[in-house]
Amino acid sequence: MKRSVVLSTVTLLLQCCTYAISPEMSARADKTISFEMIQADPDTFKGKLVILGGTIAQTSNTRQGTIIEVVQRPLDYWGKPKRTDRTAGRFLVLSSRYLDSMIFAPGREITVAAEVEGTRSKALGEADYSYPVVAARELKLWERERKSWGTPQWTDPLNDPFYPARQDW
Repeated sequence: MKRSVVLSTVTLLLQCCTYAISPEMSARADKTISFEMIQADPDTFKGKLVILGGTIAQTSNTRQGTIIEVVQRPLDYWGKPKRTDRTAGRFLVLSSRYLDSMIFAPGREITVAAEVEGTRSKALGEADYSYPVVAARELKLWERERKSWGTPQWTDPLNDPFYPARQDW
C-alpha cells in the first residue's frame, strides 16, 4: 500500500514538473543556438530546430495557416518565458494549422519548438523590422496568470454569503 502511494505521488510530481516541449522534440532541438544568434544571421541556422518563447504580440490567420508575432523572452528551466522586460526582439512563428486568435491572444505566453526558415520584413509601427521566421513543430501556450496578489481583495460583510448574519438588526 505504502509503495503504491509513494509511486503514484512521484509519478504525479514528475508530470507536473515536465519541460514545456515534448522530450522527443527537446532532444532534437539545438539548445546551443540562442535567439540573438538567429537574429544576427538567420540564414546560417536555416533548417535547425530551436526552442524559443515569449509573449504574443499579434496573431493573424491566413489561407496557409497562422502567423504569430512574438516578443522574445528568455526561457526558464522548464521552458516557460521569464517575467522580465528584457527581450532581444521579435520573431514570427508560422503554423500550418488554424489557431484561434482569441485563444492565441496578445499578452499570452508561448513556447515553441520550431525550424528556422529565414527572415521577413514587416512594418512595426512606422519602421520596417526584419523578423526572424520559424516554422512551428510544437507549441505550448501557457495558462494566464491570475493577478489577485497585485490587487487588494475586499470583502463586503453585508453581501458576503459566508459572513455570519447578524440577528440584532
